[in-house]
Amino acid sequence: MTQPSAALIIIGDEILSGRTKDKNINSLAQFLHDRGIRLREVRVIGDDHNRIVGTVQALSAEFDLVFTSGGIGPTHDDITTVAVAAAFDVKVIRHPEADALLIYHYEGTGLDYNSARQKMADIPEGAELIYNPVSAAPGYRIGNVHVMAGVPKIFDAMLMQIEAMLPSGVKQHRISVQTALGEGTLAEGLGVIEGRYNNLSIGSYPWFKPGQYGTAVVVSSLNRDDVDQAAAEVITLIKSLGSTGVIEDVVTGGNTV
Repeated sequence: MTQPSAALIIIGDEILSGRTKDKNINSLAQFLHDRGIRLREVRVIGDDHNRIVGTVQALSAEFDLVFTSGGIGPTHDDITTVAVAAAFDVKVIRHPEADALLIYHYEGTGLDYNSARQKMADIPEGAELIYNPVSAAPGYRIGNVHVMAGVPKIFDAMLMQIEAMLPSGVKQHRISVQTALGEGTLAEGLGVIEGRYNNLSIGSYPWFKPGQYGTAVVVSSLNRDDVDQAAAEVITLIKSLGSTGVIEDVVTGGNTV
């Protein structure tokens, strides 16, 4: 049982400066989880040509799938396409289909399809377009790298376009157990339980409410039987520590039951 691995590169000085909040990590993580693909790493880098080239080359070699967000618009600092082309040692071309899509999009809008907007039709040679039903300017896939817009609405729309491009993996099973115990009280016992299984993870996430605190314990694995057994052991542990454990949700193969 396997899951393809994935990484996300968020590109933009505006993210690093704090001016813009990223919303695409969660969208991609949920999208991939539902398809049995595991997002294993996220990097945030600025609009720096050499940094983009090196990061794309490194992560495309390490992971099955790579996604990028940002830097494919019409402005002078949108340099992602030139850098991605350099990472794959190919030239940038004016893609005829991308050009036609943008010409059609701007017709009748009162906006000039000027040289800045035409830049959005420039694509690394050999890349496959990722269509953009929101604003027409496409993303693209080259090798195992999927280059997409940074604007969340467009990023989400592009995700819906690439589903057929992606491999499928085994969806993860997950059980979440809620308890009023603090995670420090649970830590040692949870470590012992997790150590009894291969390829199973147990996460503990503290929560706080007025006058109350507790922990959400999340048991995850590709093996459903292991998740069920380990979750039962977590509840037994909680009872042994003088509290109660309540199963909050059960996700089997990506479906909440």
